[in-house]
Amino acid sequence: MARRFELLVFDWDGTLLDSAAAIVAAIKAACSDLGLPTPDDERARHVIGLGLHDALRHVSPALPEECYPQMVARYRHHYLSHDHELQLFAGVAELIGELAEAGFLLAVATGKSRLGLDRSLRMSGLGRYFHASRCADECFSKPHPQMLEELLAELSIDAGRALMIGDTTHDLQMARNAGVASLAVAYGAHSAMALDALQPLGRVRTLGELSAWLRTHA
Repeated sequence: MARRFELLVFDWDGTLLDSAAAIVAAIKAACSDLGLPTPDDERARHVIGLGLHDALRHVSPALPEECYPQMVARYRHHYLSHDHELQLFAGVAELIGELAEAGFLLAVATGKSRLGLDRSLRMSGLGRYFHASRCADECFSKPHPQMLEELLAELSIDAGRALMIGDTTHDLQMARNAGVASLAVAYGAHSAMALDALQPLGRVRTLGELSAWLRTHA
């Protein structure tokens, strides 16, 4: 049977790396350091996947733009103090290896910085499997389609032959904006109800379900 997709594009945080709780904690700690109102967990989780400046604009709308560098520095301080403890979701390394062996092109589209993604790819050992990647400091932040559009152009893949896999509405809306199909994972940052509202091709609740969906539908 002919394969439906040639290119699988993964979000990173909350989709492959179990980092949502660490991101929320770092956002809240950075706000506290600067004497800003501390967002609740739901508000902090909502901005996961956005570029850092866009995320800060959402969680602290009263923060003057000239204060963003200080906020970014405090966020990175708190996040990086624990990022060596973060782990891939159980089974991710095996899944990515199997998809690469099966001949899929693999890519990453993430709200992380280039420095942050490269460090995470190196620490996880997954870097060798991905053919391309785009980060929030290289493109417009999700849900703008630029990350996907550039990946499609770099890898010479038509939009109809690509699938975006992510755990946030930002991922799914980016895919819609780029004319790319999407698959939602509901074990990350955003709720199943929020993900379903964007009508992805499917929604999976566990990594096992993700693996099975890709074997059956991709």
